[in-house]
Order: sequence, then structure tokens, then C-alpha cells
Amino acid sequence: MSNLDTPGSKDVTVVHLMRHGEVANPDGILYGRLPGYHLSELGRQMADRVAEHLSARDVTYVAASPLERAQETATPIAKAHGLALATDARLIEADNVFQGKTFGVGDGALRKPDNWKHLVNPFRPSWGEPYVDQVVRMMGALHAAKDQARGHEAVLVSHQLPIWIVRSYVEKRRLWHDPRKRQCTLASLTSFTYLGDRIVSVGYSEPAIDLVPPHLRAGARPVQGQGKAFGA
Repeated sequence: MSNLDTPGSKDVTVVHLMRHGEVANPDGILYGRLPGYHLSELGRQMADRVAEHLSARDVTYVAASPLERAQETATPIAKAHGLALATDARLIEADNVFQGKTFGVGDGALRKPDNWKHLVNPFRPSWGEPYVDQVVRMMGALHAAKDQARGHEAVLVSHQLPIWIVRSYVEKRRLWHDPRKRQCTLASLTSFTYLGDRIVSVGYSEPAIDLVPPHLRAGARPVQGQGKAFGA
């Protein structure tokens, strides 16, 4: 993270967007916004690890997506700081027409005619919540957390796609992308530093990377804490 990531005055605020930990999903379902998907035992270890990592930070606000896996990830972080856990619906997973199904490379889903109508526009995307809509709600959640924790730090637990999309927007990258190249590993922190009301840098770290199974790690992770700073 940049040296701006340590709040030193009321003008500097850091909002950490955390991806939830591993989910118990033995059937490989694309669970999306479906209820009933909880952290696995490994996922709980990830949540505890990040809570320990953040225990010495000046965290004054913790919020999570309403989905169980996000709430369970955020709970030990809030507890470590003696805070009530808030719920922000804007942090929820992106909507997806394929939720409840298995849908991945090699499973034959792309050969099913019933799915073709959902795959016509990868730039929007046509199979789920528009990227622009995700940006709007996630930026709203970031700014609200900044106001709640002004001069301190906040932690928001969300989901991989919305976190990656809002980071791409802030860093001025195109929103459509190759999902295999998202830099947002399980239990990772994407940290937005505000100077006043303006985001001046974005950092990324993986406090629980040793707990993440190798096949679930990002393919090209930069050095811990590497991110992007923005000029005035």
C-alpha cells in the first residue's frame, strides 16, 4: 500500500474492500445471490486471519453484503474492533442468470442453445447485472464508508466481481475483461485511500494467501501492497 494508507489526519481515510473467504460448495454451483451458502472451515480460518491482520489498524466502521458468506467473513473483523457489523445491500454479489447452475469451462454449458441468448454481449454483460450498475452501487458504498470512517479506516466485505469492477473503474480500465485475470483472491484486500473526498491511491494485499488453495490464486499477482496512486 502507499504511504497514504495510514490515516494521519482527518483528511485521509482508507476503505478496504475485502472479498469473502472460501465457501462450502461441494457441488460447484454458481451460487450468485442465492441464500444458504456459508463459509467453509477454511473460509472461517481466512476470515480470522484477516481480522488478526487488521487488528492493529484504525478501523472504525465494518459493513458487509447481506449474503451469509460476506456476513460471516466480516464478523470477526468487527468483533476485533468492538464494532457493530453494518449491512450494506450495495455490496451484494452481481446478479447472474446462471446462478443455481454449474457453468464453467468444459461443462458443456456453452453448447446449450437455451444459454446462447444470454451470451450475445460480453461488454455489458448480457448474462447479468450491467457493469455500469455495479460501479454506481459500489462507488456509493465506498463513499458512504468513507463518510462513516472519515480520518480512520473502514472494511467492507463484498464479492469478487463487484470489487474488481469498481477497482477497474477507479483505475480507468475498461470494465469488460477476462475473468481469469481478476486480481481479487479469496480474503484479499483492495484498499482505497481518500484524501478528503477524492480517491488518491488503490492498494492490494493478500493477508491469507497461504490458506488459499493454489488453483484458486490469481494467475499474476503483483508484490504485496502494490497498487496505483493518482495525481491531483
